[in-house]
Amino acid sequence: MDRDEFNATLSEAIDQGDAIGIRALLEELEFADVADLLSHSPAPSRRALWESFDETFKGNVIAYVDEDLIAELFAEQTAEEIAQVIERVPDADDLTDIIQNLPHAMGDEILESLDETNRSRIEKLLTYPTDSAGGLMDTDLVSVRQDVSIDVVLRYLRRHQQLPDATDQIFVVSEEGKFLGNLAINRILVSDPSTLVADCMDQRFEGIPATLSRREVATVFERYDLISMPVLDDEGFLVGRVTIDDVVDVIIDEADHSILGMAGLSEEDDTFAPVLSSVQRRAVWLGANLLTAFLASAVINVFEGTIEKVVALAVLMPIVASMGGVAGSQTLTLVIRGMGQGIIHSNNVNWLIRREVGVGVVNGVGWAVVVGLGTLLVFSDHQLAFIIAIALIINISIAAITGAILPHLLSKLGIDPAIAGMVVLTTVTDVVGFLSFLGLAAVFYA
Repeated sequence: MDRDEFNATLSEAIDQGDAIGIRALLEELEFADVADLLSHSPAPSRRALWESFDETFKGNVIAYVDEDLIAELFAEQTAEEIAQVIERVPDADDLTDIIQNLPHAMGDEILESLDETNRSRIEKLLTYPTDSAGGLMDTDLVSVRQDVSIDVVLRYLRRHQQLPDATDQIFVVSEEGKFLGNLAINRILVSDPSTLVADCMDQRFEGIPATLSRREVATVFERYDLISMPVLDDEGFLVGRVTIDDVVDVIIDEADHSILGMAGLSEEDDTFAPVLSSVQRRAVWLGANLLTAFLASAVINVFEGTIEKVVALAVLMPIVASMGGVAGSQTLTLVIRGMGQGIIHSNNVNWLIRREVGVGVVNGVGWAVVVGLGTLLVFSDHQLAFIIAIALIINISIAAITGAILPHLLSKLGIDPAIAGMVVLTTVTDVVGFLSFLGLAAVFYA
């Protein structure tokens, strides 16, 4: 059955409320594919799919479901019912993420419903912020001491029915549990069995602090091409590990956040969310944009008399504002991306601002000449050509400076630059563009 035929058959089963037919279609899929299907289905179909699953199937699928959908899927279930589903999730970090995406009061009830082992592991993870390495880590790992031989390590590993996923190395700890180094699996396999772990372990990389941000964790993995990394508490004790699959999720989340943020949206804006839900989330930024538009209109209104005298000003105004907006958005996007990758910091931000000023001035002068000549050809007005050229240089330069400074300023104020940056930048470029262009016109045509 090809994809189109599968989707048509599944839609028919959903429309008919055929739970048995739905399960028959989905049982051949991987759990991750079923979760993806849930994420890409409209809300009514998503609910029908979810309710057709039994508890075991739900427990296997929920670990792969988009975190933003978890509360919606469990909306009509009690804490006990949710606990019966999620206790089947094997990884403590996935289980913790699920609980953190539920209402706080319900999360506490679910914890009480879990068995003591799961509850203890999850409570340990819940002590760390969700956006930190501690909130990202998994406590399922293998550790050994440095004073044992490779032969002992091999016998110890064989006692496990299976190793934790993404195990490319095991961790060496002291008797107290403090992290000492890493021991790669391939090193274990090629070393003499009588060799001590202390002679084989790698001490080049220190562990990741549990308080390190998710974004910085992703940067470390990218820089050193890591598969897994130990997580340490403030005293250097091994408390967990972060694996590449968790980091890939972080990278995708950050990319989604940046793309949606440019439109004033957040990850909560589900593509298939109900109309009213989407309206409420988007109305806030539309209202903010309306206020900035009124501000730009107020600037234009100040120069109403000048525009009446020189009608060509009304024709050319959008050019100045638009060119500034594009120049500013280029810089803003570049800086937000650099901040996300950790390559822009306090040591190089001043150099970046100077560079963007240079780029803005050069671009401003170049396009000022082009637009000025075009204005002269169309309107045969030397003054008007000069005015729009100067206004373009001013607005493009200011836009570049604003785009470079704004993300850092918003971050210091606790505002997400990916979401608020474009709204603020648009206001600046519109106001500066209209003010410079119409202001100069008012002076020259007085």
